[in-house]
Amino acid sequence: MQAKVLYLSDLKFNLETWGRELRFHFNEMDTFQEKLEEIAGREFSKEATMPLENFQNRIMIEKNEISKLAHRCKAKMKNIAHANLQEDIDGRLQNEQSTLRDDMKTYIKLHYELKEDMMDYFLEWL
Repeated sequence: MQAKVLYLSDLKFNLETWGRELRFHFNEMDTFQEKLEEIAGREFSKEATMPLENFQNRIMIEKNEISKLAHRCKAKMKNIAHANLQEDIDGRLQNEQSTLRDDMKTYIKLHYELKEDMMDYFLEWL
């Protein structure tokens, strides 16, 4: 039982950390959207405005993915809250955690690639 309590505590910590990171990234996407709108409102050449729609689409896709991952984290937290501490840690919990962890790693990698692309664009046009 003690091992399960520790495992669930560690899992809860990961989920809370991911939730905070996802909220930060969601807000960051709002900030980037505002900067894109600022650029769109200026009189720039077509070369400057062409990437805008692409970035706006990528922001919408990213925010959708953030919402899905946040929902999965919340659902996992519910499972932890209702866990039976008398049962052994089963492979299901560990497999679910591994899948979410892998999805978070992939998301974070893609998020920072998008962020770098956008920062390069902002440096060029702001």
